Amino acid sequence: MKKILLNISIFICAVSSAQNFKHPFQNPKLPVDQRIENLLGLLTVDEKIGMMMDNSKAVPRLDIPGYGWWNEALHGVARAGTATVFPQAIGMAATWDVPEHLKTFEMISDEARAKYNKSFDESQKTGRYEGLTFWTPNINIFRDPRWGRGQETYGEDPYLTSVLGVAAVKGLQGNDPKYFKTHACAKHFAVHSGPEWNRHSYNAEVSKRDLYETYLPAFKALVLEGNVREVMCAYNAFDGQPCCANNTLLTEILRGKWNYDGMVVSDCWALADFYQKQYHGTHPDEKSTAADALKHSTDLECGDTYNNLNKSLASGLITEKDIDISMRRILKGWFELGMLDPKSSVHWNSIPYAVVDSEEHKKQALKMAQKSIVLMKNENNVLPLNKNIKKIAVVGPNADDGLMQLGNYNGTPS
Repeated sequence: MKKILLNISIFICAVSSAQNFKHPFQNPKLPVDQRIENLLGLLTVDEKIGMMMDNSKAVPRLDIPGYGWWNEALHGVARAGTATVFPQAIGMAATWDVPEHLKTFEMISDEARAKYNKSFDESQKTGRYEGLTFWTPNINIFRDPRWGRGQETYGEDPYLTSVLGVAAVKGLQGNDPKYFKTHACAKHFAVHSGPEWNRHSYNAEVSKRDLYETYLPAFKALVLEGNVREVMCAYNAFDGQPCCANNTLLTEILRGKWNYDGMVVSDCWALADFYQKQYHGTHPDEKSTAADALKHSTDLECGDTYNNLNKSLASGLITEKDIDISMRRILKGWFELGMLDPKSSVHWNSIPYAVVDSEEHKKQALKMAQKSIVLMKNENNVLPLNKNIKKIAVVGPNADDGLMQLGNYNGTPS
């Protein structure tokens, strides 16, 4: 009799627990793959397409909020108000200090979670630059000093770029067995190192040796060692194909040789370059562009060309199964970050807002700035400075330009 009563009570508890959720995908105790398939089956085609762009549309009937996938954190949480501003990436690279780099990005992700928690608590949604998916780090190789975005990179050395990139990813994503703290993103894939002015039409041609020895090692390290959850395909073309629909880069190497199972996101409005004649002009229209990018496993678009996926579907260029392949990877991201789970079940949600621009983080920013200073030559024994010198002149256009000293993709220091 006692055994029967025990079984009945267990059954009642299980039913009661299940009844707390309208749909199985909302139950954080279920396997992620099971939750993905349940949610995928509930979404209409239009709802799926609405979730495949950076400004992801809400699905109110399923309690899915709107979400902005585009967020930046190259050297601190950027464009989201007050945040600790650490040295620009090229400066942190000069430290050659992997443990301190990891510590820095652990602090950055603390601030990111705190900002996300506050934003979501206040409005039950997040806008651009208020999310958990950071398009960081930039692991392109800084070969040409004329490239204006070289400041975002870790320099010209593939090895240094690899080890610092992996540290950044681990610091951003955390080490929780169930929930990622944030998502990191390896960008821009690949052979994207300037020139900047023609990046929307440029076709990169490099030898196979240069590709594998120079341009790919950091991406490979972030995928295989760092478990980076997002990879951004670049604006430029490679061997005649735009990077966001490239057989060699996406199909053969990333998904094939490296067996990458995370999301591929496009650089912002990169897909528009496919059909605009003044740029790549490789595709006749938006629907063929959207279909080709999707078929090459570009899952999420930063832009609006994927609004044409319905036309691609109606024209027979793709099937709903093609959409579902990408949607599975996108939905996995939602569940990895706990964005559809009760707040109390994700321990990262307890990070207080007080960590943002805290004294501890400011001290780390100063430490990294101090460690980034490198003496290349000490001609005529300039250092150490003569104690009798009373004044030192700092000259040049950026000597007292505070805005320039913040770098780009930056937050606002207190």
